[in-house]
Amino acid sequence: MERSVIIAGFGGQGVILAGKILAQAGMNHGLEVTWMPSYGPEMRGGTANCTIVLSDEPVGSPIVDEATGLIAMNIPSLDKFESSVSEGGTIVVNRSLIERKVDRSDVTARYVNINDIARDEVGNPRAINMVALGAYVKATGSVPLDVVMETMAQAMRESGKDKFIDMNSAALEAGYNAA
Repeated sequence: MERSVIIAGFGGQGVILAGKILAQAGMNHGLEVTWMPSYGPEMRGGTANCTIVLSDEPVGSPIVDEATGLIAMNIPSLDKFESSVSEGGTIVVNRSLIERKVDRSDVTARYVNINDIARDEVGNPRAINMVALGAYVKATGSVPLDVVMETMAQAMRESGKDKFIDMNSAALEAGYNAA
């Protein structure tokens, strides 16, 4: 089994952190993993994406020509990476910011109101990355949700951000339930 996902959006949407947590969760689940971030020099508002490969065998390269999944947090990300998803892949679309449908019929699209869920259900609009990650985990079954939750909690504790564990757990669960 090998799965690869591109998480893409604007800087400040937390795509790099979501990718890092997914990669670490994969390792904690016993998988081989690569994680490759890519972002512009802007602190917020520029483009950001990362590619994660999860496999039960050693990963030969972090470079992915055709990903099996995409989390598109904004329209430029869907426009840029939709064609990079392999046939039979899964695209999680942030319906809060992307009005158009996925153009392809050979992939599974999950439309989730990520920003709305973060703001209205979780109570924090900055939790969009965890809502998106929860939706991706549900849509693909790539890593168990409980492993992702524990990995996120560990990352928060290690960075001294314990106060965000409950909110991020709620966001992961809300995204999982929405997908």
